[in-house]
Amino acid sequence: MRHTEFWARMDDALGEGYARAWARQFVMGDLDGRTAQEALDDGVPPKEVWAAVWKALELPARER
Repeated sequence: MRHTEFWARMDDALGEGYARAWARQFVMGDLDGRTAQEALDDGVPPKEVWAAVWKALELPARER
C-alpha cells in the first residue's frame, strides 16, 4: 500500500476534513503509543499503520 492509498482510505473512513487531524491526535497501542502520522513519519509501512487504524476504528472487514 502506498501513502496515497492510505490517505484515501482514511478520507473514506473519517472524511477529508477529519482524517488528518485524527491521524495526528489519536494514539494507538498497536503503533507503540504513536499516532498514525507519527508512525508514518517514523517509516512504519502504510499497510501496517492502516491495520492499526482499521482495528482502532472497528471498521468492517471489507475495508481491511
